[in-house]
Amino acid sequence: MTAAPTVYDVAERSGVSIATVSRVYRNPDSVRAATRERVLAAAKELGYVPSGNARGLASRSTGVLGLCFPDYADPAADADDDDAAMLYSDQIIRGMERAARRHGYALLIAASLQGGPESLVAKVAGRVDGFAVMARTVPTEELEVISRRRPVVMLAGPREGAESLDHLDHIEVANEEGQRELTRHLIEDHGLRRPAYVGTAEESPDVEARFRGFRRACRDAGVEVPDEPAVRVGMMTQAEGARAAGLLCDRPGGRPDAFVFANDQMAVGALHALERRGVAVPDDVVVTGFDGITLSRLVRPALTTVRQPMVRMGEEATEILVQRLTGERSGDPVSLMLPVSVARRASCGCGEGE
Repeated sequence: MTAAPTVYDVAERSGVSIATVSRVYRNPDSVRAATRERVLAAAKELGYVPSGNARGLASRSTGVLGLCFPDYADPAADADDDDAAMLYSDQIIRGMERAARRHGYALLIAASLQGGPESLVAKVAGRVDGFAVMARTVPTEELEVISRRRPVVMLAGPREGAESLDHLDHIEVANEEGQRELTRHLIEDHGLRRPAYVGTAEESPDVEARFRGFRRACRDAGVEVPDEPAVRVGMMTQAEGARAAGLLCDRPGGRPDAFVFANDQMAVGALHALERRGVAVPDDVVVTGFDGITLSRLVRPALTTVRQPMVRMGEEATEILVQRLTGERSGDPVSLMLPVSVARRASCGCGEGE
């Protein structure tokens, strides 16, 4: 039996390097048309079929990109909600996978609960060419080690002031400005004067930025500016949102006129809890979220929220990693700030909206 042709045979037949043959199959647009056609013609003559393992041996690459993020799965959510919710991380995965496929890469995903990311990250990082990681998912020391061997893109939140991570590419969204605009809408357009913000016990960089935006809007409008969120929850889930709604309804001094949640999951949980209590939204109290997950449009009343470009974030992360890997981008780290938009819907009294 004749041995199957290899990438070395194609490179020799077409008169190019092994790396060029690899780029023809992985990222064809990065190779000149004439060279690409010559390589493909040689491969056809030889009967060569590209092998992911062979490519990896030849170029010391895997053809895989990695993504690591905290597992925000909501144990209180019904199983039937999984597809409808399309949580924050799901949309980022969709964007990364879509862009990775365009460039001939696969995507390896690791979701980790607090206390367990270190071992997961080490395993994933050893199997990928480039790595995207949600802020505060991976200890700084591990990111430093990983980034010495392969490109790393940080997603969401600032770099946490860690000088050692300043060299990493970074993508975030306009959290502060988005929350400021939503809160301004509630105060100025709806005349609300007692909004209450619900955050997390251990603030993420994103949630901290959102609370700053909330406080800015209150200050600009002459509304009392809180030093701390009205409620801090353990995890930003539907169950915690429902619990927070109960605490705010029973708060001494009267119920606030708006519950401003740091994400959509909590806001959806609050809507269910308020319905059970017989509290009408938005007539008795306004409820808002942040993220723009699919479920925010499907609940009743539809949820007023700040929409993040989550799919685009995933796509941008992949593009940066591929550019680093192919040498199309080098030098100073990328720092992208993606815009957000306010979706005005029924839960604030704006009708069904967008």
